[in-house]
Amino acid sequence: MIVGTAGHIDHGKTTLTRALTGVHTDRLKEEQARGISIELGYAYLPLADGTVLGVIDVPGHEKFIRTMASGITGIDFALLVVAADDGVMPQTREHLAILQLLGVTRGAVALTKIDRVDAARIAQVEREITALLAATPLAGSPLFPTAASVDNDPGVAALLAHLAQVARSLPQRDERRLFRLGVDRVFTLSGQGTVITGTALAGTATVGDTLQLAPAGLETRVRSIHAQNRAADAGMAGQRLALNLAGIGRDAIERGNWIVAPELAQCSERIDVELSLLPDSGVHLKAWSPLHVHLGAAHQLARAVVLDGDTLSPGQTARVQLVFDAPMHAVPGDRFVVRNAQATQTVGGGMVLDPFGPARKRRSPARLAWLDALAAFVAHGNYASLLGQSPLGLRESLLVRLSLLPAAVIALPDDTRRIALRGGDALLLAPQALAALDERVLAALATFHARAPDEAGPELWRLKRIVDAEMEDALWSFLVDGLLAGGAVMARGAHLHLPDHSVELTTAEQAMAEPMLAALEQGRFEPPWTRDLSRTFGVEEEATRRLLRKLAKAGQINQVVHDLFYHPAALAELALLVRQLAQQAEAQAGLPEGSGAVGAATFRDASGLGRKRAIQVLEYLDRVGYTRRVGNGHLLRPNAQWSFTPAAANS
Repeated sequence: MIVGTAGHIDHGKTTLTRALTGVHTDRLKEEQARGISIELGYAYLPLADGTVLGVIDVPGHEKFIRTMASGITGIDFALLVVAADDGVMPQTREHLAILQLLGVTRGAVALTKIDRVDAARIAQVEREITALLAATPLAGSPLFPTAASVDNDPGVAALLAHLAQVARSLPQRDERRLFRLGVDRVFTLSGQGTVITGTALAGTATVGDTLQLAPAGLETRVRSIHAQNRAADAGMAGQRLALNLAGIGRDAIERGNWIVAPELAQCSERIDVELSLLPDSGVHLKAWSPLHVHLGAAHQLARAVVLDGDTLSPGQTARVQLVFDAPMHAVPGDRFVVRNAQATQTVGGGMVLDPFGPARKRRSPARLAWLDALAAFVAHGNYASLLGQSPLGLRESLLVRLSLLPAAVIALPDDTRRIALRGGDALLLAPQALAALDERVLAALATFHARAPDEAGPELWRLKRIVDAEMEDALWSFLVDGLLAGGAVMARGAHLHLPDHSVELTTAEQAMAEPMLAALEQGRFEPPWTRDLSRTFGVEEEATRRLLRKLAKAGQINQVVHDLFYHPAALAELALLVRQLAQQAEAQAGLPEGSGAVGAATFRDASGLGRKRAIQVLEYLDRVGYTRRVGNGHLLRPNAQWSFTPAAANS
C-alpha cells in the first residue's frame, strides 16, 4: 500500500514518517538545513505479513504544490497531518481539496505534537478537523493523536497498526492492464545508467521488457527493478518502483514524463475532461482561459474551452477541452488538479474523459454523446456504450489505449463485428452501426440516380466520398462487398447502382456503339481517340463524343482524359499491373504491405505505354480512388480492389 501525507508546512509530516518507518525522508542538504521538505520523500516499512508499506512524504509549503500533487497521484491512502498547536491552516485546506479533486477516498488523520498542548486544545482541534472533513469523502476517518518525537509513542503505534490493517484489506488490482508509470524523479547511478522512480498506476513491468517514454516516444528496455525499495524481477500497479533503463539518456527524461507499454504511448495536445471549480476559487472560465494543469507528475499551462455552454463559474462542473502547447499523456479516468493563471491557488480539478480531443466540431451533438459514453465507460467499464457512439467503427488500438487492456482480454459484446486492418489493427462495430451504414449507402445511390438518371452510377470510391469521406477504406470495402453479395447493389463496370436503375441506349445508339466498343477493346492499352473513331466509322466527331460520354455514364467504358476512353477490360489489366508493381517494390525493398510506390517510369516500361499516356492512366487511377499520389509515386489505397466483369461491361 502507498500512503501519501498531506498537510501544512511544519506540522510534522516528516517526523511522523520517520516515527512510522524509521526513515528520515529529507535527503537534500537544503531540506536538512532549512528544516522543511522541498522534494518528495520516500520511506518503506516491511510488514509482518511480508507486504511493504510505502510512505510518500510531500512538501507542505505553498510554493511546492506541484510536488505535493505529483506525490499524491496514485496513492492508496491519505494521511492528513494537522499539528495540535497550529490547528487547521491554509495548506491543510488546500491539500485536502487536492485529495478530493484527485479522487482519494481512503484516509486517516494524524493529530501531531499533542505533547506541546493541553487536553482542551487537543479537543478543540479535533472538533475543527471533524468539521473540516464533514463535507468530504474523508468524513468519519479515524483520528490518531500522536507525539512522533517521543520514543514508543502509543499514538504512532496505533496509527501504524491501522495502516497495516488497511493494507491487508485493499482490493486486488487488475494486473491484466498494460504498464503505466508516472516519472517523478530521474537520476543516474555510476555503472548502471539512467534510473527513474514513480508509482506504477497500471499493469506489470518485468526485467527485459521494452517500454516507451511518453510523450517523446523513445524506446527503452528495463535493465533492473526495485519495487518498494527491494530488488525484484517485476514491479506492478500500486508499488513505488525504481526502473534502471537501457537505451535512453538521463537528459531525455524529465519529471512529468511517463514510462508506458508501447500500446499506450500515443499522446495529444487536446484532452477533453470533466472539470469542477472549487466554490471559493474566484475563477470564471471562458473561452481560452489559462490554467495550470497538474496531471500525475506533469505540469503544463493549458487553455480551457468550455464544451457545455460558454462559461464555467465557481462551484460548477462542466466538460472542458484543455489545449496544451505540447502533447500530454493521459487515459480516461485520470484525475488532475488545476491552479489559476498565476499558479498561486488551487481552483479546481476533475477527471479525464477523452485523451484525444478533436480540434474541430468539439461541441457537436455526436461529440458530446461520445463524451457521455466515455463517462459511462469510466464508471462501469461499458464497452457497448463506446461502440454505440462509434458510427464508423472503433479502432481496436484506440480501445486498448482507452481501456489499458490488451486486445485479447477486452470483453466485447458477442455480436461485435471485427474488420481486419493493415498493421494488425481492427475496426470494431456494433451490428446497429453496420445496418445504419448500409442504409446510408442505399440512400446515397437513390439520391445520385434521382439527380443523374442518365448515368450508370458513381464509381466505387466516388460513392465513398458521397457517403462519408472519413470512413476507413476497409470498412467501405466490407460494406460494398456485403451489399453486392446480397443483391442490394449492382455493379456495371466500375460503377455501382441500385438493382432497378438502368441507362438505356436507343436502337440507333446501340448500333453505332457496338463497333466503337469493339475498336476500343481491340486498342487495349492504346485505344483510338474520339477523332479517330469518328473518322473510322464515318460519324460526326461531336456525335461520336456525345455517344462515348453516354457510354461512359452508362458504365460501359471509362473516360481517362478528354476525348480518350478505355474499355473496362484494358483498365482492369492496367490496374492489376499497378498492384503487381507495388508488390514487387515492397518485396525488393523489404517494405510492409501497402507502402510500395509505383513511379511513372516503372509503369511506363511495364505497360509499354509512352510516358505521357502512362501518367494519364496513373492520374486516372488516383482520381477514382484506386491509388493515391505520394511524392513522385502512386500508392495503392488500403483494401482497394478493381472490379470488372465482361458481362457487366457489355450489358
